[in-house]
Amino acid sequence: MDSWQPAPRDMAAVKRVANALQAASSWLIVTHERPDGDALGSAFAMAHILEALGKSWTFLVAEELPSRFHFLPWRTRARQITSADAGCFSHIVAVDCADERRFAQVSAAFAEGAQVVNIDHHQTNPRYGFATYVDPEAAATCELIYHIAQQFQVPMHTDLAVCLYTGILTDTGGFCYPSTTSSVHQIAAQLIACGVRPYDVAEATLESRSRAQMTLLQMALKNLSISADGRYAFIFVDRQMLSAAGANEDDVEGLVEFARSVDTVEIGVLLRERVDGTVKASLRSKRHVDVAQIAALFDGGGHARAAGCELSGPMAAARSRVEVAVKAALEAVRR
Repeated sequence: MDSWQPAPRDMAAVKRVANALQAASSWLIVTHERPDGDALGSAFAMAHILEALGKSWTFLVAEELPSRFHFLPWRTRARQITSADAGCFSHIVAVDCADERRFAQVSAAFAEGAQVVNIDHHQTNPRYGFATYVDPEAAATCELIYHIAQQFQVPMHTDLAVCLYTGILTDTGGFCYPSTTSSVHQIAAQLIACGVRPYDVAEATLESRSRAQMTLLQMALKNLSISADGRYAFIFVDRQMLSAAGANEDDVEGLVEFARSVDTVEIGVLLRERVDGTVKASLRSKRHVDVAQIAALFDGGGHARAAGCELSGPMAAARSRVEVAVKAALEAVRR
């Protein structure tokens, strides 16, 4: 197995972050709001690494974790931030956060002058923090955390392997997205050899939907609209739909894939109305359009094939603005 050990693309960054993690005895772990599989897998994997190094750690979140990640080891050790946490932490490790706005709610726990280690794979990451390991070519932040674990020679026990596998599986869409490389499969093979049961993770994260989610999906598909040329599709979810379905914000995750899955579509867009009236846009593309560039027009970011941004409402106005940008991006790749 050692003969095909996957290597990091930037060993200097791995060592830089490893040195930074060694320099402090206590760490706060943060990730982005509404965490997905890669965010939580990265956070809990980092917790396992810090524990192996004899460090103390706290993982603060802004809201209750999505129930579909019930199987993650140490899930109950994540804690929602309270006023008592204000200014308590001077060393932070941020995982899977494209920019500092993504953890704004928990940043109240940062002490003045807090040092941030930034580990991420979003191409729009501005390299914030005093030590960074940012690799946009990585399939998932968990791929980067794997290399940090290898640098420290942390034993790859089953609990750590499950965390890492969860992030890689979900951020590659079940090893379907273009970011899936031979190294990704090599890492996954090692994690499975360490005790991961692939179907247990896939069933919980990719295949299971609650009744509320299915009801919401029925409603959302009724408003699926495809452009006249068939190259893009929109789907939306407003607050009334969420209430009628008995669903929550987490139940919206994954709906954008139905817009992208239309055979002729290059760009799929999901528009989600939030409580404060703003609209979250999730963008997905298949092969030709870098949707991170579209999201950047609205101060968002992400990856070439998956990105997001927030716009002011109402829904119709937000859709009009995004549609103009989508059309322009498609026209640009047509030339």
